[in-house]
Formats: sequence, structure tokens, C-alpha cells
Amino acid sequence: MKTRSALLPAVASLTIAVLCAQQDTTFSTDVNVVNVFATARDKQSKIVNNLAKDDFVLTEDGRPQTIRYFSRETDLPLTLGLLVDTSLSMRNVLEEEKDASYRFLNQVLRPEKDKTFVIHFDHDTELLQDLTSSRADLRKALDSVRLADDMGQQRGGRYPNNGGRRMQTAGTTLYDAIFLAADELMKKQHGRKALILLTDGMDQGSKTSLSNAIETAQRSDTLVYSILFTDPRVNAVLTRLGGMARGGRGGGRGQGGPAAPQRSSGKTILERISRETGGGFFEVSKKEPIADIYKRIEEELRNQYSIGYVSDQGAAATGFRRITLTTKKSSLTVQAPEGYFPGGK
Repeated sequence: MKTRSALLPAVASLTIAVLCAQQDTTFSTDVNVVNVFATARDKQSKIVNNLAKDDFVLTEDGRPQTIRYFSRETDLPLTLGLLVDTSLSMRNVLEEEKDASYRFLNQVLRPEKDKTFVIHFDHDTELLQDLTSSRADLRKALDSVRLADDMGQQRGGRYPNNGGRRMQTAGTTLYDAIFLAADELMKKQHGRKALILLTDGMDQGSKTSLSNAIETAQRSDTLVYSILFTDPRVNAVLTRLGGMARGGRGGGRGQGGPAAPQRSSGKTILERISRETGGGFFEVSKKEPIADIYKRIEEELRNQYSIGYVSDQGAAATGFRRITLTTKKSSLTVQAPEGYFPGGK
């Protein structure tokens, strides 16, 4: 994978001109400013949107950093990627996912500023709709989403400008979907960027590893919001099949052997993806249906803090740098990326 001058999901390099226009601090033209997008919540999980710069405490690799740029970001352009799991395990929840997704996009997207793309993934990953501001195009793309057994051989989607590359394997290619969305689409965009995953968290066939998928999202400055959406009836059947395979009737890749142990870790996988990229994790339930989850994501995207600083370690490429962002108010929780990759190739 190529290394790029990029910072963590929601960590971006800002131009000096923009910073100087928004506050009095003077920077030299060779300074690389690290920008962190963050959200704060209270003990009741309610958004807190009235904090000031001095309310935050920031460290990089354990070293205190001086916050030199601070604002609430509600108006920056937003690029959204919707990644929809179309494997058989989603059979009884797919239509609900599609309807809720369109309502969310219809409410959140500003045609004059924001863009969205749609990807589906099962045994391969396919771009159904490239970046667009058209609600009609997005509706058409979502209407075309079908389960793996309904798609048959109707493949052939290609990622733009990638030499015809696409991922195609057996199983569910969640990690490939994240990798390709970040590497082929998000890395070229500016401003706020987020992926929304609608899945049960299972991956059984990606060529890309979980760690590589997360790092690629980080390098493209992309937040990942994970929505765990499962059908208990399908999960029960797949778990039984996995148990039969481990009992001596198989166990190889694609024969059900790894199904049950992987399935039990779907939540853990999605929590890790969102935590490390600075996004949020949500689980659909009777208490919190998908429509309510989308409202929470919309609220977060409209109430982010932009916190900028100049690293005291300089801009030399020295690998991943860990960020810790907290508030002086112990009752508040801050959601932000766990770090970034400084400039370099």
C-alpha cells in the first residue's frame, strides 16, 4: 500500500491561509498543522456543543500539545460513503436498511456542498453510484441493491481510475469495501469525510486485512460510523452450520468452519474500526431502531469541533502518532481519532 501525506480519519492537514483567516495566531508557511475533528457527549450521551478551546486537553504520543486553532464545524463540505452488506445474512433486514438510508441521505445532504457514493459488498465489492449530489441518483442506486443470491452474475462494477480493479472473492468482503472506498474515493476528497457501514461485522473472504483497512481509512482522513444490523434468525442458522463444520464435516475456508467464531466477534470488529478512525459504533435494536441511529449520526456530523495544533515533534515521517483528546470536565466523553500518520510517502 502506498504511504501518503495524510492524517487520521478526521485528522487533516489544513492550509496556513485558512487558519490565519480564522484566528490571530501567526504560522510560518512551512508548518504542518494537524486538525482533529471531535464530538463531545455528556453522561446521558447527549451532544455537548458549547465547549471552548480551553475546555480541551490534547496530547500526542503522551506529550502535551498547544491547541492553536479551534472552531465548531457545521458548514464544511461533507463527503459520505454508504457501504451496504448484501450477503445472505442480511436477508431480512436489507429493505429496512435501504429505506432508512435514503431518508438519512435526503435529510443530511446539501446539494450545493455535499456528495455521496454507494457501495455494496458480499462475495465482491462493487461501486453502485459514484460521488453525486443527486438524490435521484442515490435513490436509484439504493433501489438497485440486492442480496448476493439475487445478484447472480450481474457483476462488473469498477472503481473509477483504478485500472479496472475490483475485489472478488468468496464470503463477505467488508475489509475490502473499506479499503477500496478509502483508497479509491475518499483520499481524493477534501473537507469532512465519513463512511457509514451497514453490516453484521462479518468478513469471510477479503484480500485486505482488518488492520490494513483501518490504516487506509486513517490515511484518507475518513471517519467510519458502523451500524451493526443483524437478523437473529439467520445468525442462529449460520452458527449451527459453523458448529457442524467444526464437528468434522469441513472447516476449510468457504465451508463454514470459521463462521461461528467470526460471527461472535462482529461487534468487536466494528467497535474497533469506529474507535480507531474516530467514528461511532451503533447497534440496531428494538430500543434503538436504525432511524434513531441515523438521527444520532446526523447530529454528530452537525456538531463537530475542529481542533488544530502544530506537533512539537515536527513534520518528519516517523510512523503513527497517537492522539489523546479529553476535556477538563470529567463527566464528558470525547469521540475523536486515536492518531494520525504525519507527512511522507
